[in-house]
Amino acid sequence: MTPDEMIATAFARTQAACVGRDVLAIQDTTVTRSAGGGGSYLHAMIAVDAESGATLGALDAEFLERTKGRRESRHIRTFEDRDSARWLEATRRAGRIDGAARVTVVADREADMFALFAQRPAHVDLLVRARHDRALADGGKLAARIASGPRLGYAALDLPAQPGRPGRAAQLSVRFGRLRLRAPGGGCGTGTAPVTMTYVDLCEETPPAGASPVHWRLLTTLAVETVEDALDIAARYARRWQIEEVFRTMKRKGFDIEALAIRDDAPRNRLVLACFIAATIVMQMTAERDGPGIRPLTDAFDPQDRPLLAALCRDLEGKTERQKNPHAPDTLAFATWVCARLGGWTGYYGKPGPIVILRGWIEFQTLKQGARLAQTMIQETRQDV
Repeated sequence: MTPDEMIATAFARTQAACVGRDVLAIQDTTVTRSAGGGGSYLHAMIAVDAESGATLGALDAEFLERTKGRRESRHIRTFEDRDSARWLEATRRAGRIDGAARVTVVADREADMFALFAQRPAHVDLLVRARHDRALADGGKLAARIASGPRLGYAALDLPAQPGRPGRAAQLSVRFGRLRLRAPGGGCGTGTAPVTMTYVDLCEETPPAGASPVHWRLLTTLAVETVEDALDIAARYARRWQIEEVFRTMKRKGFDIEALAIRDDAPRNRLVLACFIAATIVMQMTAERDGPGIRPLTDAFDPQDRPLLAALCRDLEGKTERQKNPHAPDTLAFATWVCARLGGWTGYYGKPGPIVILRGWIEFQTLKQGARLAQTMIQETRQDV
């Protein structure tokens, strides 16, 4: 199969899971092979349920090759010829999702582009972290205008511990409002009409000594009327970490795609894309490990997988209640429990993480292939007899 056929198949399955839901189409870029100042990159997009946080599946993927010198020539190339056009192309792909209650594209600061704001499909909302201090249509700059506005509320945020940084509580001021952004010069091909966006600014104004302040400046097409609306926008943006978890599962802790020794781009890209789709499935299972019962088994497994999952479950269950699969057989949570046990989880000592579930999922695929081969051999033997 070609990469286009692979992602089209994944898109069709994901779209079925999006029907009736408030969908976040989260996109980002990750390096798959480094080469000096450039290398190979994958720009990917996944669907996430805005309300529950469940990963619904893969939506899009595009491969990029970067070399030195492209950045220096960006001002003499049209927007469509730049690598950054991928953000708009993926947004248009999100616009082809049928049946969702709402689709909002979520992206980090690299997607802060006037062309994206101006040319998005009208029925697709945007939520992007601001990178540029943009000029406003009525004069002035974005950062100064926001800073001069009133604080409309406060929010408490618990920051988890990270290497070299202890966990702490942060007090954030909340500002929000509407702005008209002036079109930049430089051949973006977007015309000169200003674009109206909503901003949500959350800033830690008095961080502890030696600590970097938390500051999120978000631009969105969604309406914000209250502090609660502003905090909902921030919560939606916080879902963006899920695509980072997908990339983490693809890399050293999971499939280790950066260690692939395949020189030819075509087979290597097919394998990388297969790993992306598989890593997204692992994230779907991770979201269901506690058994909320939100997603059906067929989100990530074929209907024909039911008998093998049931047989493995019977073999893996122990005598105690904590060693029993508590989930209904037709749920994704049921299959997640089986894969977690295959990956080494005992049922005790916390929750299985993405890497444990990945190991179990790979083991399941191996067993599935073995069962298929065994069935073929049995059929051939019967025919010979």
